[in-house]
Amino acid sequence: MTDNPQILVVEDDPSIQLGLRMNLQRAGYEVTLAGDGLEALDLLRRGDWSLCILDIMLPRLNGLEVLEQARREQLPVPILVLSARGEEHDKVVGLDLGAEDYITKPFSVPELMARVRVALRRQPIATGTTVVRTVYRLGDVEVDGGKREVTRAGELVELTATEFNILHVLARAQGTALSRDEIFVQVWGHDHHGTRRTIDNFIAQLRNKLEADPAHPTLLKTVRGVGYRLDPEGAPHSEDGLD
Repeated sequence: MTDNPQILVVEDDPSIQLGLRMNLQRAGYEVTLAGDGLEALDLLRRGDWSLCILDIMLPRLNGLEVLEQARREQLPVPILVLSARGEEHDKVVGLDLGAEDYITKPFSVPELMARVRVALRRQPIATGTTVVRTVYRLGDVEVDGGKREVTRAGELVELTATEFNILHVLARAQGTALSRDEIFVQVWGHDHHGTRRTIDNFIAQLRNKLEADPAHPTLLKTVRGVGYRLDPEGAPHSEDGLD
């Protein structure tokens, strides 16, 4: 098994498939192709992928359905959406469903490759054979930055790549409130398409996975007029109802 990043490209246009494969392989990535949504979902379930590049207009199952199902099953692979639909609403829908990025066709190869590099940089950072690890403990919740893992009461919590990135940004702030803009920029960068309200949807998903009572959060706090912060003192404990 190669150590090169494994990228799944889901695209039904043979010419675009060929161009993506050639450029990604030239950059040193291992590439697997899928031509329809059902094949893509099957490969996502079975593979250990560094990234998925997913077209929207696909036969058998469209890209948004693939994305929604992958996130429902909590498959952790980062997903970069390609679409001919360039309206803001379409981009917001893709991001809200859990895409890490959204690129509108026609796109330039340099821009695509830059977006790929950004997505892959969010993977664990290694120095030699040692992974740099920073663990944040918040009651029974632990956020391991090196392993990109979150546990609650000792049990692994499955997060998407974006959910983890947002939680990690808040954990690094160590209780300081961050605005939606600050979170957005740290997770996606200055030039990313989307609305800052996307953050609200991801916070709601994180609360459902981490809070004892998501309707009355004690860990992921809303700071009125600012944004969000993690409250270590309010973090849930197993005696508060966590198994």
